[in-house]
Amino acid sequence: MNGDAPPRLPLASAGGRWLIAATALGSGIAFLDGTVVNVALPSIRHDLGGGLRAQQWVVDGYLLTLSALLLFGGALGDRYGRRRIFVIGLIGFAITSLGCGIAPTPTALVIARAAQGIAGALLVPGSLALIDETIDLRDRGRAVGVWAGLSGVSTAIGPFIGGWLVDAVSWRFVFFINLPLAAIAVAIAVWRLPERVAVRAESLDLAGAALVTVGLAGVIYALIEASASRAGDVTAAAAVGGACLAAFFVVETRRPAPMLPLAIFRSRQFSGANLTTLTVYAALGGALFLLALQLQESLHYSALEAGLAMLPVTVIMLVLSPGMGSLSGRPRLPMTVGPLIAGVGLALMSRVTPGRGYVDAVLPAVVVFGLGLSITVAPLTSTVLASVAEEQVGVASGVNNAVARVAGLLAVAVLPTVAGVDSGGGLGPGFGRAMLLAAALCWAGGLVSFVTIRSDTRPESASLTVDP
Repeated sequence: MNGDAPPRLPLASAGGRWLIAATALGSGIAFLDGTVVNVALPSIRHDLGGGLRAQQWVVDGYLLTLSALLLFGGALGDRYGRRRIFVIGLIGFAITSLGCGIAPTPTALVIARAAQGIAGALLVPGSLALIDETIDLRDRGRAVGVWAGLSGVSTAIGPFIGGWLVDAVSWRFVFFINLPLAAIAVAIAVWRLPERVAVRAESLDLAGAALVTVGLAGVIYALIEASASRAGDVTAAAAVGGACLAAFFVVETRRPAPMLPLAIFRSRQFSGANLTTLTVYAALGGALFLLALQLQESLHYSALEAGLAMLPVTVIMLVLSPGMGSLSGRPRLPMTVGPLIAGVGLALMSRVTPGRGYVDAVLPAVVVFGLGLSITVAPLTSTVLASVAEEQVGVASGVNNAVARVAGLLAVAVLPTVAGVDSGGGLGPGFGRAMLLAAALCWAGGLVSFVTIRSDTRPESASLTVDP
């Protein structure tokens, strides 16, 4: 970092609090949109038409561009200034949210959701990078814990907010609510956050961004459309997607300033933390998608009732996540135990079937799941940032967020098919199988953490520098 950058801020300072407010709110609305739409899906289906495939695309259209371009968004922030790109992303997110809210057809909604994901890719990596480059190093673990708790709450509270808006007004307000929230975050960022010196000046990896986006799009199209589209179309999409993803990794090895510096994975800690992220967030994304549908389409909850059913997750994360940031110096234990507990909660969700009550089936599952998630998120996030050199924090944040969104993207596309979820009215016995599969993913994440994670120690810069 250049020596004329503004000094670091204590978390307890006014500047530190404004920073946490802006970054948590900004990334929070992006995470919120990954889950708030889940409880609105039955209403969207009723209003605009389409079946389970259309519902999958409404979720995955957003996750596709978000996950594919997060790395590019991190690189843009490193080059042009993290606050600047963060603010541009917020403004774009508000505009595209308006487009989602006025969409007249399922196709128009999916296109708007994809555009919304592009904007999200600009603001999400900048939020963590701003914290890491601005907050005093002694407060970094606690700051990440507060950020993770608030951002995680936005993810968990999504079903409740979405349900209330769907029942009280319209599913369209699930998207309109982003406009005032984005405006508040922009105001704080512009008036209260300093712009620090950009740390990179290399050319942007446009080829890498294009290849990974087309590659993921082709693979996800093949996975979602496998049972409904012509075999030739599915095969062609899978082939193009696979070829583009293979070309992406080849291109990244040859560029002097790649979007994804593969040398960053030389850190066992970084690789292990991201593998844990992949498994845990796949379980989270697939479970929340299907649980919202199960409660409404199989158990006949209203949208608001479905949202309220998952509210305990929000409360638990709000209470526990900030304190978990203090464990970031010894992350192995929480990153092992947390996914194991979350997996038990997901296994309990397999009991959420027609005829079962909320207290005996739903409540125990969401309480245990929320506890496991709260133990996991803050130490996981802090470990990812601490496992790379300081000048690579923007890229590391982008990688980890991309892994989390790709995990959800794949889970929504694959889990219903693998588990045999019914695409008609109600999800059938496939729902229980899907929850057990999600539980197994969480347990695998805990095992990975036990094997790979050690301590919260930032390496020297040279150890992870990409060779030209």
